[in-house]
Amino acid sequence: MFILFAIHRRLVSRLVLLFMAIMTPLTLWLAVANPIKDCGCFGDAVILTNWETFYKNIVLLAAAIVLCVKPLGMPRFISRSNQWIVVTYTIIFILFSSSMCLYTLPTFDFRPYHIGANIKKGMEIPEGAKGPEFETTFILEKNGQRKEFTLDNYPDSTWTFIDSKTVQISEGYVPPIHDFSIQTTDGSEDITDSVLSRRGYSFLLISPHLEKADDTNFGDIDQIYEYCQNNNYPFYALTASTDEGIQHWRDITGAEYQFYLTDETTLKTIIRSNPGLLLLKDGVVIGKWSHNDLPQLNDQSPKLERTEYGQMPQNSVTGKISKIVLWYILPLLLLTFADRTWKFTKWIKEKEHSNKIYQLFKRKKNMRKKIVAGNWKMNMNLQDGIALAKELNETLNNNKPNCGVIICTPFIHLASIAQFLNQDVIALGAENCADKEKGAFTGEVSAEMVKSTGAQYVILGHSERRGYYGETPEILKEKVQLALKNGLKVIFCIGESLEEREAGKQNDVVKAELEGSVFNLTAEEFKNIVIAYEPIWAIGTGKTATAEQAEEIHAYIRSIVAEKYGKEVAEDTSILYGGSCKASNAPELFAKPDIDGGLIGGASLKAADFMGIIDAWK
Repeated sequence: MFILFAIHRRLVSRLVLLFMAIMTPLTLWLAVANPIKDCGCFGDAVILTNWETFYKNIVLLAAAIVLCVKPLGMPRFISRSNQWIVVTYTIIFILFSSSMCLYTLPTFDFRPYHIGANIKKGMEIPEGAKGPEFETTFILEKNGQRKEFTLDNYPDSTWTFIDSKTVQISEGYVPPIHDFSIQTTDGSEDITDSVLSRRGYSFLLISPHLEKADDTNFGDIDQIYEYCQNNNYPFYALTASTDEGIQHWRDITGAEYQFYLTDETTLKTIIRSNPGLLLLKDGVVIGKWSHNDLPQLNDQSPKLERTEYGQMPQNSVTGKISKIVLWYILPLLLLTFADRTWKFTKWIKEKEHSNKIYQLFKRKKNMRKKIVAGNWKMNMNLQDGIALAKELNETLNNNKPNCGVIICTPFIHLASIAQFLNQDVIALGAENCADKEKGAFTGEVSAEMVKSTGAQYVILGHSERRGYYGETPEILKEKVQLALKNGLKVIFCIGESLEEREAGKQNDVVKAELEGSVFNLTAEEFKNIVIAYEPIWAIGTGKTATAEQAEEIHAYIRSIVAEKYGKEVAEDTSILYGGSCKASNAPELFAKPDIDGGLIGGASLKAADFMGIIDAWK
């Protein structure tokens, strides 16, 4: 069910692979050593040999490997937000159906004593069926030397016979029912044939151990016995209990019916209830009941021929499967249909929002800045960085972009690049600044120093700074204050990890990061903040949030900015997407109404790649 509905795809695919990695070698050992006839994977429903089980597991292992390698290839039929309904309903259905099977009898009965089974025929060996084969080996001695011989190479009379041994080398045909017998309690008489050959109805009360039998419904059993007495129906109580156990049952229930002995395992196979009741007609099982669901027969009841109990039930396997479909699969199909309808409606609305005319209208109405910002990180020496900046400067001066462009470089580049960069076309930014104004902080670069190079922006809160250098919300709050104080605009990064995304906590995470470091600002100060949403799980991994996922969380970020500062400030705030944004996916991402550009990492280190993303705004 988890695989079918693609629930927790990564975790489930790994668990399935682990399970198959254990079971496949185990079934190989079973096939080679053959300690048991079959593994019983599917009970009596489908019986596989040990080798068939191993081959089946090879196929499943291959499928598990494919799932583990490409877990996201499993299509979601139910949205993640609604998957809990599938899990909850499945658990409830399993608990309810299991409880009903325990209270009454299992829904499906694949044992040889199922309703419709002719017990006597089930004990017969068909004519021409292969019988068991045996091999006899003889141990003989001559001149003090012992050897083993078979009938094929039996020696002459000079050898002396010592011993022989016979082993079964082939089981041959084994009938489905091969251990059913009914004997009197003193063992003096076997009545199996007379019971199974009798024409008409016969009741069999089954109790492997009377000492453990449930005696709460003994009154109903006594009523059925009296009904049988009045209508001349045989009633046999079959047990594997001792004389003491039989007498104890009679003492506590007042039972008057006769007990007979049958093998304990056979009784447990016949019915999964202690006690349970069978009704035979001409040796054919036509009724089985748990002690919790006994037929209501008494002195006033008509003969079995005129009751529903005396007829072969019509609840076929097909009917039972139909009930399962009705009560389990159909509700899930309806849920899937409702979920897909809701998702399709949402998709249609998003498509309307991404319509070019609609977008043009929105852009005229909402003039917030569209930005493509490059984050070089710790790349490019001074000479290479200057060369790249000059190439971008020349290209964009000759071919003006339709959006704001920012390049954020390591500190060593800032002053040199600022001397030739046309910041009316390409703004310059730093990748970090200190949380201190000045002082004995070796290696740190203050916001004032950044501003003195000619830079206009600074990136703060990047996940790599948070993760590698332990930058807390309080530290970032200080950095933001100092950057704004020195006239820098801040590109403030927020985003969730893969674990937080899979746990559905992404909204809580981004809200906490904003509240911890920038929501202390006034509305006027906040106008100098550009937000960059960067899903940590997509940075440098090649993975990208879908345009729908990105739009969903960008819209949420804008909504919490609106809650804090009002709708006007929220509509003026640029929110960039930063997570493996490339020229190939930028147009789809930038078409979303709440995505105002991108914070670009690796793709900003080559002019052609960076220009491909900038051109997505054309």
